[in-house]
Amino acid sequence: MSNSSSETCIQLPEHMYQKGVKHLCENGVTQVPKKYILSEPERPHNLVVGSCIDLPVIDFAQLQGNDRPAVLRSLAKACQEYGFFQLTNHGITNDVVGKMIDVSKRFFELPFEERQRYMSSNLYAPVRYGTSFNQNNDGVFCWRDFLKLSCYPMQDFAILASLGVMEEDKAILDDANQLTMVNCYPSCPQPQLTLGLPPHSDYGLLTLLLQDQVEGLQIQHKGRWLTVKPIPNSLVVNIGDQFEIFSNGRYKSVVHRVAVNSMSSRLSVATLFSLPVNHNVRPSPELIDESNPRRYRDTNYADFLEFLSSSDFKCKKFLELRKLR
Repeated sequence: MSNSSSETCIQLPEHMYQKGVKHLCENGVTQVPKKYILSEPERPHNLVVGSCIDLPVIDFAQLQGNDRPAVLRSLAKACQEYGFFQLTNHGITNDVVGKMIDVSKRFFELPFEERQRYMSSNLYAPVRYGTSFNQNNDGVFCWRDFLKLSCYPMQDFAILASLGVMEEDKAILDDANQLTMVNCYPSCPQPQLTLGLPPHSDYGLLTLLLQDQVEGLQIQHKGRWLTVKPIPNSLVVNIGDQFEIFSNGRYKSVVHRVAVNSMSSRLSVATLFSLPVNHNVRPSPELIDESNPRRYRDTNYADFLEFLSSSDFKCKKFLELRKLR
């Protein structure tokens, strides 16, 4: 099958796509079905792609010692220039990291009938197995299955200290939500035709990403797509839309995507922190003055979910709608 030919694209019944990519692969798919093929301009081989990027590395252990001021300055620079960084010495043992990857792999290796018990199209479901980005709305599906789990919140954000906000503004985190998204990207017979996730920014405050050692995460930096090379036992941290709003644009959420490959499957575990569904996020008053006026209107997660359920969520489309003109 040639990249541009649609005549030989395989067309499957709609219900097959709703069962997920893993199910398709288990049933012997050897070509990318038409439902997953991106338009010519959106395909990864047609976009300007650079090489690997060396993201700033933040040593979490140094934040606890005498080097804290210098590390906070490095952290602020990383958030301003990249919106992403790698976190090392985070205190999560190698054993725990290994077990998380292992149990995640074992879930996706379960028979489809067992995985199917958790399938739901309800965006509010506390445990949800699904596929693509938003299978209710995606015109073209992504080469991804996921398991979403609601978790407990985590209150301590060093990134707030790097912004220099006072204690009362840290109340933004008092009721923060935590979701864990386990992503499975099966090996793809024609990776040049599709993506594991399309270009997008994360909506919440922060995302912490645990990757296996298979490359796939790419960020858009200075007009190029650059691959983030995994560092063993590190976490990739990125700024979300909510944090861009809270920082009044000082820290930017960054568009990223996931490429797939034909050699091996890839697995990642993303932990996403956001405000409660009906809790508004707004720019911090401490970060607004005459030279830096308020740049965003109030918004909340319920607004985002409503947008997600009815719109094509790509790049930073939702955040652009929240900007004050």
